[in-house]
Amino acid sequence: MPLTSDDDIRDLLANTRTIALIGASDRPDRPSYGVMRFLQGHGYRVIPVNPQITGEHVHGEYVWRDLSQIGEPIDMVDIFRRPQAAGEAVDEAIAAGAKSVWMQIGVVNEEAAARAEAAGLRVVMDRCPKLEIPRLSVPRIS
Repeated sequence: MPLTSDDDIRDLLANTRTIALIGASDRPDRPSYGVMRFLQGHGYRVIPVNPQITGEHVHGEYVWRDLSQIGEPIDMVDIFRRPQAAGEAVDEAIAAGAKSVWMQIGVVNEEAAARAEAAGLRVVMDRCPKLEIPRLSVPRIS
């Protein structure tokens, strides 16, 4: 079952340090752009992933083509993709050894969530960390 309790979500966010953001954008009008900036401002290391802008930089971070290229531990994979495409992102997260996957508001994929949980990952669906962090009073990551 995906995490739904405030305590579980707060615990996940408080114990996360490195977030890979799939669907990161270099366009200020895109939600992923603002969420990435917010997460960085809260102390997280956010690694952008987007094959369309690989090699560019967003908020000072190099943009990777896919998770397998990153080569460092990933605590959470934040997914800004359509629900149908979330399954591929979850499979990448499992292969990369991530500890959790977070599907953004509007992103619900029960099959992908079940695969992630079966692989030992914690799952959040249909929520945004930019909204949950202040709502749950998650302390700044240091």
